Amino acid sequence: MFISIAIFDKNLKQIMEDFYNISETRVCKALFPNTLNANNTLFGGLGMQWMDEVAFIAATRFTKQRMFTANTGNIKFLNTVPCNSIIEVVGRVVKAEPVRLTVRVEIYAEDMYDNKRYLAIKGDFILVSLNSKNKPQRIDYSHIKKQIELSKVN
Repeated sequence: MFISIAIFDKNLKQIMEDFYNISETRVCKALFPNTLNANNTLFGGLGMQWMDEVAFIAATRFTKQRMFTANTGNIKFLNTVPCNSIIEVVGRVVKAEPVRLTVRVEIYAEDMYDNKRYLAIKGDFILVSLNSKNKPQRIDYSHIKKQIELSKVN
């Protein structure tokens, strides 16, 4: 079953949008000296680790299955994040396919003592489902299909 937001029935489109929204995951962290690189800004590898964790959580919430990161794409470091910042890592499923999900993850930064907030890093993470032998498998969307069928009855 191929799932896409390009569904023409408005009720079905709304159900898919609801499932995408349910997947949204937000995690906040404070930046202290142990998270910084030699330039006293967020260490990029640590930021990517946090993004991967949030992508995993969003994908798992969406599928209710064992997921793993197969690929990352188009990660952009847009702005540096200095010490004494609070970051919010936000992930949301943006595309669901038979074998993989795309989760868009963004890191927003804000000064601990100011109202300034900005997008610092963004990227896409591709996740796939694992079977009991830790091999990739088709994603089971039956819980979404069931919800769609229930909506047709109502």
